[in-house]
Amino acid sequence: MITNTTNRFWFALLSVFAFILRDRRMRKWFWVPFVIIGLGFLLPQNMIIPVKGATTKSWADDSFWAYPWGTSITHKGIDIFAEKGKAVVASTHGIVIYTYEGGKGGKSVMVLGPKWRFHYYAHLDEIKTFPLKPVKRGSILGTVGDTGNAKGKPPHLHYAITTPFPYFHLKDSVAVHGWKKMFYLDPDIWLRKK
Repeated sequence: MITNTTNRFWFALLSVFAFILRDRRMRKWFWVPFVIIGLGFLLPQNMIIPVKGATTKSWADDSFWAYPWGTSITHKGIDIFAEKGKAVVASTHGIVIYTYEGGKGGKSVMVLGPKWRFHYYAHLDEIKTFPLKPVKRGSILGTVGDTGNAKGKPPHLHYAITTPFPYFHLKDSVAVHGWKKMFYLDPDIWLRKK
């Protein structure tokens, strides 16, 4: 698969199906996960820019899938530049899946939002949320920083959206790692929609 989060999502989903199929008494509930998945796709995704006070001019509209991009090969999100310590907010409602300190993203937060999309907020200076916390659009998740591989660079929020369900029409046979575009959605498109 594409990301660790996608791997974990599919492992959990397939484990649920295996559990249901294993027990004859549970087989009548086989349809429940399909209903839950379907309902997740029906939830509206009304998004806002995830940095307080930022505008569409706070990031380069062509930075998604920019190449070359260090050890990541391509840039799978956008960098929203702001002053260090500026509030980072949830771009849509959802549930915090994890918070993490370390790696390329430094201090980071992952939120599962509508349509089964994972919203990734990285390079935070502070994390102000916790796992399994339900969040509303605009809820504070942390503050803009320069942690991880952003150390020494201007403070910014790396914001990415991934999906465990491939969008086959987004596959790009020309771009480097273009097949991965099925799993990474361009935040710029969603943040400019009103």
